[in-house]
Amino acid sequence: MSQRRTGSGPGRLLVAVYGILALAATARGIYQVATKLDEAPVAYLLSLGAGLVYVVATVALATDRRTLAWWAVSIEMLGVLTVGVLSLVDVGDFPDETVWSAFGQGYGYVPLVLPFLGLVWLWRTGRTPDVPPAPDDLG
Repeated sequence: MSQRRTGSGPGRLLVAVYGILALAATARGIYQVATKLDEAPVAYLLSLGAGLVYVVATVALATDRRTLAWWAVSIEMLGVLTVGVLSLVDVGDFPDETVWSAFGQGYGYVPLVLPFLGLVWLWRTGRTPDVPPAPDDLG
């Protein structure tokens, strides 16, 4: 039996949410870098980087590129947890918000929840479904 495709079934909703976040974060990052990079370079470059991670994750999940999806979603999780903590502890480096600031508070905490859902979905779809033996196989 083969693995389930990552972009099928409930994975379609996951891909859609990733796609929306990819568009929002990338557009925000491009705007911030293009118009006011000197105000908060770390925050704005992180927003653009987060957007690009979401783009890669979206494409990888939609096209069933599992290894790339594992990497992208793992980097996303590490990023949101790291930036989430740093943005609360060291406010000086984050004078303006990023997509991952305060664990994605500005995006309804979707950036915090999404990588966990993504990793669970990759794990579940990567397993071979348990199929009972056919009557002919019982002997």
